[in-house]
Amino acid sequence: MGMRIGDAAAATGTTPRALRFYEQRGLLLPPRTASGQREYGPREIARVRLVRQLLALGLTVEDVAGCADRLDLLEGDTLPPYGSPGCTGGTGVVQRRIAALNDEIGRLTRLRDRLAATVPEPGRSVGR
Repeated sequence: MGMRIGDAAAATGTTPRALRFYEQRGLLLPPRTASGQREYGPREIARVRLVRQLLALGLTVEDVAGCADRLDLLEGDTLPPYGSPGCTGGTGVVQRRIAALNDEIGRLTRLRDRLAATVPEPGRSVGR
């Protein structure tokens, strides 16, 4: 017998609301009991942990949803090393996310530089 949603949330360090959200977005499809309650077993727990790990690495829910049908190809509840089976022949999701993060870093760096140019350097007064 599997866990109910509250126990599964506690086991994965998340909330029942997050588990429902993952289900709505197609990241998680827990089986249902005859009475319609979600039931989480080891497979679903491992998947939630993997989803959370991918999100923590900077992927968006949309990124993960785009490859949700292939998440089961990864073994266990941790990401394999780069280049190992399950990491080759990717869909470009990670590369696109890295490019988006690089764009955002560039934008924030330019913003910081413009802001820094408006204040005097420490030890210098305005007008010197």
